[in-house]
Amino acid sequence: MQKRKLGRDGPLIGAIGLGCMSFGNFYGSTDQAESHATLAKALELGVTHLDTSNVYGPEISENVIGAFIKDHPNRFTIATKGGITRKPEHPFDNSPEYLRASLEGSLRRLGVDHVDLYYIHRREQSRPIEDVVETLVRFKEEGKIGGIGFSEISPASLERASAVHPIMAVQSEYSLWTRLPELGLIQACARLGTALVAFSPLARGMLSDTPVELDKLSARDFRSNNPRFAEPNFSYNVKAISRFSAYAREKGYTTAALALAWTLRRGEHVIPIPGTRTARHLAEDAKGAEIVLTDADMAEIETILPVGFAHGDRYVETNTGPERYC
Repeated sequence: MQKRKLGRDGPLIGAIGLGCMSFGNFYGSTDQAESHATLAKALELGVTHLDTSNVYGPEISENVIGAFIKDHPNRFTIATKGGITRKPEHPFDNSPEYLRASLEGSLRRLGVDHVDLYYIHRREQSRPIEDVVETLVRFKEEGKIGGIGFSEISPASLERASAVHPIMAVQSEYSLWTRLPELGLIQACARLGTALVAFSPLARGMLSDTPVELDKLSARDFRSNNPRFAEPNFSYNVKAISRFSAYAREKGYTTAALALAWTLRRGEHVIPIPGTRTARHLAEDAKGAEIVLTDADMAEIETILPVGFAHGDRYVETNTGPERYC
């Protein structure tokens, strides 16, 4: 697989990474054997970057990865996250004490003494981002993390953080149906030498050839309470994406592979991390790195799925963690 830099001074990784939220049963039940088969396939394909978090499960995803890398050491670049408490009265905590405890817990579950990238999963808005970066710099100086990252922050916040220390990566939802990062974040990342790690690049399963069946979603499935998967939004979205799937078939590609190729084409610093529970889907996703799209291809895709086509918000109104901008 082609490789990309994880930030200006970061390691070379496979251009397509693997989001491991699915290992924590967010999109339906899975087990360790299935997850380990997916990780083994990742090594075979050259998918070398894993993205997880202490709240995926919670803790299940990190434990599953830790059990696998115990027998396959030093094969992956690993990113994990901290900063979410899951306490309604205080959902985010970026204090030095809380982040240290979260990081040490993640290292213990992963069975390592160092992770390549550590993200603030959600900003605690009352705490200056400059102070949070200084906390992460201390972790880096102690050898516990290789690079500093933030998830779902604004370009303005990235500018402030970068004034204290280079930021290796910002993670944001980015796909054909979620294009907010184009309003400043992709540009700020390029300017500052920061990777834009695109999570949910396949629109939470919508940009694939396996139909999402609403009546089969479990109560634990993240999508069961998501506005884009509620009617009538869902049917409008299915109709729009069906045109893109038809175009992909005409080109000889799967829907997922073409969608990932589009994401990769948006910038050399953009790294998509599709999530999946199965080796079969990961092999399908990896083919996206083999597709080279021309300017004419990109223009045609824009005609089929124009910016802003998606019906419904990407989160419920009570989700206050992502920073809004523009």
